Amino acid sequence: MKNLAQSNYRSALETIKNLKEKYGETWHAILPERAARMLVQNRFKTGLDIANYTADIMRKDMAQYDTDTSQYTQSLGCWHGFIAQQKMIAVKKHHSTTRKRYLYLSGWMVAALRSEFGPLPDQSMHEKTTVPALIKEIYDFLKQADAVELNDLFRRLADGEDVQDQIDNFETHVVPIIADIDAGFGNEEATYLLAKKMIEAGACAIQIENQVSDAKQCGHQDGKVTVPHEDFIAKLNAIRYAFLELGVTDGVIVARTDSEGAGLTQKLPVSQNPGDLASQYLAFVEVEDIAIRDAKEDDVLLKRNGNLVRPIRLPNGLYKFKEGSNIDRVVLDCITSLQNGADLLWIETPTPNVKQIAHMVNRIKEVVPNAKLVYNNSPSFNWTLNFRHQAFDEMLAEGENMTMYDRNNLMDTQYDGSELCHRADEKIKTFQADGAREAGIFHHLITLPTYHTTALHMNDLTEGYFGKEGMLAYVKHVQRQEIRKGVASVKHQRMAGSDLGDDHKTFFAEEKALRAGGEKNTSNQFETSQKKNSIAKELGVVA
Repeated sequence: MKNLAQSNYRSALETIKNLKEKYGETWHAILPERAARMLVQNRFKTGLDIANYTADIMRKDMAQYDTDTSQYTQSLGCWHGFIAQQKMIAVKKHHSTTRKRYLYLSGWMVAALRSEFGPLPDQSMHEKTTVPALIKEIYDFLKQADAVELNDLFRRLADGEDVQDQIDNFETHVVPIIADIDAGFGNEEATYLLAKKMIEAGACAIQIENQVSDAKQCGHQDGKVTVPHEDFIAKLNAIRYAFLELGVTDGVIVARTDSEGAGLTQKLPVSQNPGDLASQYLAFVEVEDIAIRDAKEDDVLLKRNGNLVRPIRLPNGLYKFKEGSNIDRVVLDCITSLQNGADLLWIETPTPNVKQIAHMVNRIKEVVPNAKLVYNNSPSFNWTLNFRHQAFDEMLAEGENMTMYDRNNLMDTQYDGSELCHRADEKIKTFQADGAREAGIFHHLITLPTYHTTALHMNDLTEGYFGKEGMLAYVKHVQRQEIRKGVASVKHQRMAGSDLGDDHKTFFAEEKALRAGGEKNTSNQFETSQKKNSIAKELGVVA
């Protein structure tokens, strides 16, 4: 998407020229070309600018997906601005465009990696302010990526290269964030207040789940407790009001249901009319028939079909849902959310199985035909084992002789080159396209990839560095790879803004500027066939 029109630079240039003329000689040191350049290097002045811009992107992508399911979108979870920045730089480098590539902000990673309490489980115990702070941090790093890349282009332009078209049609690194607000961190007013902070930081899409806020559990752990629909709808309304108050009219709400794996509810809603939402919710609660004479003091009783029943209540006061009711609850949750302001759905599932997901989504689509999912391609799944099981079952159904495989030990490396392995890996490879086509999945994300890649790369580096390879472990497996693959961060001084700062200091102080990018800057060692410096023509300074 080309999103930096040539007229923006020219318009800025003309505006600053007029201002300089207005203020006269006191602005003699301000060069309009430099000021206009700095303006286009910082296109987004506020988080609300970002939220509105990215919300528009998401809405257009959602509409395109409705007409063509191959046009699904993707993201990776990031827990630091630098990681998000490097991800989007790599996206542009390898795929030429950021279109349909988003970012995901995971509450799990905020809890595990960003809390002042230290590493925490995904139970909404971390500071709520950490979430908007991370959104702002991510966008600060993405805006810096814009500034650094554009600064390089302006340097090349000043050095005589014909890069004007690249400047005029520059594509920003700023993309939509789907941000996790967990269960809302309190009542609906608390949800509204936090949602505002997230939107002000730049979030165009907020994901909220239907668990009890103060009893929240990770979607892939046991002990989940859901809330009645009326409670969840109030929080959907709170988020919508937050979007509208801040002028982000196209803001996106992702409603997540944990009912597939949740067997408990904290409270019983009050039904006003037969068959209303509260009544439907109560119908899922496990009960036992009881005569009034057998009721205990302080028992909670319901009237159902003319008879008294007693909801099954645990010692902690929580109520149990009926066994086997989970899928019906998921479907009702999703339909209800879409009918009450949600734009996208999120269904937590126990395994990544396209047919199982499609079974639920197709039931939802019977009522809401354009229902769409955000789906968690979670590292909590053992993808290898799950898909080897799926491949095993398919091959068995096709009449294949499966005696060579031990179904209870399919992770064994002995199967890595087998037909079973090839089938399973192909299913993993096409899972996102298959899910988009067959199961209504508009957006695929991996919640915790950078948590695992960081751990894996540290494992590999420390094995060699503290072992026999010594420094070669770093040089061979990190720096040499960065150089040969053109990874931006190999010149870490530039990536942190050193070149950008040099140019700005020269703008401000001319020849008196103390610049970092001279001959003694060791980053020059990473220049190969490229010119060492292309700033001279504009700045009149030799590196």
